[in-house]
Amino acid sequence: MPAKTCPRISEVESLNQLFRRLPTWAVYLAGVLPFLWIVWLAVTGGLGADPVKAIELRLGELGLQFLIGGLVITPLRWFGLNLMKFRRAVGLVAFFYIAMHLSAWVVLDMGLRWSEMANDLVKRWYIIIGMAGFAAMIPLAVTSNNASVKRLGAAAWRRLHKLTYVAVLAGAVHYVVLVKAWPVEPLLYLGAAILLLAARAWKARARFLPVSA
Repeated sequence: MPAKTCPRISEVESLNQLFRRLPTWAVYLAGVLPFLWIVWLAVTGGLGADPVKAIELRLGELGLQFLIGGLVITPLRWFGLNLMKFRRAVGLVAFFYIAMHLSAWVVLDMGLRWSEMANDLVKRWYIIIGMAGFAAMIPLAVTSNNASVKRLGAAAWRRLHKLTYVAVLAGAVHYVVLVKAWPVEPLLYLGAAILLLAARAWKARARFLPVSA
């Protein structure tokens, strides 16, 4: 009799086959759609009484969501679902939204008033945390290409891209402190980031533990 295939394994493999056929550019296309929707709402007056704050908040949320989405890809692989080909695209989309979030604050909110921005940095430490997270993402975006992997070497490139952990934690803390009222959503993002990083640490530690006889 032919061996029976576990239905769950069969379903995961079917998904893997589907994702193998899906081009990477589809992630970029899907990733830009929320940005276009925000632009549409801004043009049509659909962002409420304070559209600038709404733009800032939504862009930042999207950046954090894509950052966390990028972290989810590795644990999914532990369970057989392979989305690794999309991880670079997800990270670059996250960088785009965080860069747009910062640009919205600098241009739309602060109006390029550098002295006021400096005062905000002094008074609101969570802005510094957010800036640090964005700074951590810059070398990641610059080196998210095959040429950089070859130039740096795979091991050094992987070490550099651990800055993702700094970026996602900084972004989550920035969001939690920014909203001040402690609503559930920012805390969920922070909890998800901590849980995903803890899972990676546990997996890395387990790899080096001696195997019992």
